[in-house]
Amino acid sequence: MGRLSVEEFKAMDKVPVVAVLDNVRSAGNVGAFFRTADAFGMEGVVLCGITARPPQKEIHKTALGAELTVEWRGFDTTLEAVETLRSEGYTIVAVEQVAGSTKLGEFVPDGGAKYALVFGNEVDGVAQEVVDVCDMAVEIPQVGTKHSLNVAVTGGVVLWEMFKRLKKSL
Repeated sequence: MGRLSVEEFKAMDKVPVVAVLDNVRSAGNVGAFFRTADAFGMEGVVLCGITARPPQKEIHKTALGAELTVEWRGFDTTLEAVETLRSEGYTIVAVEQVAGSTKLGEFVPDGGAKYALVFGNEVDGVAQEVVDVCDMAVEIPQVGTKHSLNVAVTGGVVLWEMFKRLKKSL
């Protein structure tokens, strides 16, 4: 199937995107982000606040070992993570339905930029104090009655779009 070894994965050029998890409650959702980040060759995952951190059985159950290949770091608060990532040159993007957000299909990432995509808590979404300091917000257009998706599903959709738009070669 052409799968990379752990060493090959760690050495390969990554898509310049990190997923920032803002107080995500479910370790299963955290594991899903690791697995998605591995699948799409993302730079990493940033775990903030109450978000579970490896090693943890429930993360491993969903990540299937991707928590061992994908770079990650933790912060006490999402605001601290955003400040650090901004100082490292990342454009900070809230993935949230807010006034002035850009529809995902209309978002055109700059091929030379690095992106930190902030995904929110399963109940409350991205904290307003975090949205307020983001450079922009994107949202997935939805037509159903709920107008929300599970955070890990949202991560899959958004990270796939970033992969398609930023990956130099497949």
